[in-house]
Parts: sequence; structure tokens; C-alpha cells
Amino acid sequence: MTPGSNGASTPEDDDPFGYLYADGQANGAQPPSGGYGYPNSVNRVRPVGTRQYGAPQQQGTQTAAFGQAAPPQQGAYGQPQGAYGQPNAHYAAPETFPGGGGGSHTGSPQSGHGGGGGRRGPNTKGLLIGAVAVVAAVVIGIAVAMTSSGSDDDKGGDEAGGDPTAGQSQTTEPSASASDGAEEEVELPGVDAKTLRLSPGVTTASDVKGAEADGGVYVTGFNQVGAKVTWTVNGIEKAGSYRLNVRYGIPGVDADATLVINGKASSRPLNMKNFGGTPQGDWEKGWQTTWANVNLTKGTNTIELACNEGNKCDVAFDQFSLSTD
Repeated sequence: MTPGSNGASTPEDDDPFGYLYADGQANGAQPPSGGYGYPNSVNRVRPVGTRQYGAPQQQGTQTAAFGQAAPPQQGAYGQPQGAYGQPNAHYAAPETFPGGGGGSHTGSPQSGHGGGGGRRGPNTKGLLIGAVAVVAAVVIGIAVAMTSSGSDDDKGGDEAGGDPTAGQSQTTEPSASASDGAEEEVELPGVDAKTLRLSPGVTTASDVKGAEADGGVYVTGFNQVGAKVTWTVNGIEKAGSYRLNVRYGIPGVDADATLVINGKASSRPLNMKNFGGTPQGDWEKGWQTTWANVNLTKGTNTIELACNEGNKCDVAFDQFSLSTD
């Protein structure tokens, strides 16, 4: 008898853990069949790959006794699975595939990493190709949209709000309103004094040089009371104030005459002073010019110079003309 053993059915046989020891096994100790707190009451550790999720386990699956080799299990997809820690007959090391260790083989989602020592990463090449394809599709879509928008914009001239003159030639001719707004300068009439209507006693001469009228002819004999020279002016297009210009000659002394417009005498005589300060008695150097404002009506007007009482009438007349103020 082994020391410490009192034979079968002794207290050591009641040790629930007696099967763990050599003497207990020698005495025929068996692991309990189950119950709270006993090893058989918990799930056994399964070898890697033997659990099948979502599929029922095959009947007849046996659980190996503690310390005993487990019987072969039915692996996933109908393939037998070896015991935990035992080599799988269907597994082959990467180096046994064509191309050597760390290389890729058909159907393998893994690749060598860091010299073939670890798992292969995700298929980055495929992801890159997919990303490039998506970007290309987006670029093509944008290009098509821009092309369509551009073709619609080309029709803007025909749509409401578009410029109907787009593409048409433009003229640079001045508008009629611009030309109408600018007043054209009208050439006013002028005459030689010899063409005026002369009263009796008033005559023409050309012996004194310096007259600008045609042929140097001027009007003389005005130095008597009642003498008159009359100019009938035709073609006045607009009524208003005008300037009467008179070129005259004096013998170095002042002169004047009564101005009569359309039969009405002016309140002020036409002043014909010796503005040039020419020597007295020198007719040839005494040719000068004076002017006075006159109001004329549209159409025909008469302008008259008369030698009345109180006028100084020792003067000769060369030319008459009208101008604007």
C-alpha cells in the first residue's frame, strides 16, 4: 500500500482533484462527469479555426479528455481540422509556394511585409486604381457640364436680357441730334458803300487811297444836313441783336451820324472819332473802323445813316457789314 493511502473508497478517493495526481490515477480516480465548479462544466478551449459561426456543429463531435489528444474534428467547409497545436495537413508555409518565401501566390490576400516576414497589407494598388478612376469620372463630368454651359452662353444674344447687337458692326457716324444741337455759324452779309442807296448830293470817289472796297471806291459828300446812305439787308434768318460794322475815313477830326433801324432813330449816334490819332487834314491815313449794336427782325431790314442837325458829318464811307455780338 502506498503511504498515505488507506485503500479504495478512502477519503483520498473523494478528492475531486485526485485524477490530477499520479497516485490518484493509480488508485483509479476519474474526473467528475460534470457539476457546478468542475472542469467539465465549462466550455473547453477549441483549437483555432474549429468554431463555426452561424452553422450548427456536426453530431458526433467529441471532447477529448484532459491531457488526451482530441480526435480529429470536421473543419470549416468540410475539411478536417487537426488538434490544437498540431500542424494542419492542408497548410503550407509561404516559402513552399512558387517564387520563394514572402512572395505572393494565386488566391492569397497576403503579401510579404518587411522582407516577407509578416502579413501583407491591403491591396493598395487596387484602391489607387479605383480612386484614380473615380477622379477621372468626376473630371470628365465637370468638363461636359462646362462645355454645355459654354454652348448655352453663346446663344445669350437671342435670349431675353441678352445683347441683341452682339456680333453686329457698329457705325461711327454722328447722330442727327448731335448735329442739330450745334448751331451752324451763318455768314452775315456785308457790302461796299458805293452799292448803298445814296441821297441827292451824296456821291462816290476813288482819289483818296486806302479804301478797301472794290476798286478803292468810297462814298463822299455826306458833310451836309439831310444827307443819307441806306442799306437794305435781306435774309436775316433769326431776329435778335447784331453788330453793325462801319469802315470810314476822316481828315484827322471826330465825326458822327444818326443811326436809323427800320425807320426808327437810335437814341445814340454812330460814333466815328479819330481813334487812331491821325493828323488833321490827312484823309489817306484816316481810315478806321467803328461799330454799334442794332436789333434786327427776321427777313428784310433797313439800316440808315443820316446827317441831321447837331451831327459832325465830315466823313467818307468805305464798307458796311453785320456780325454776331
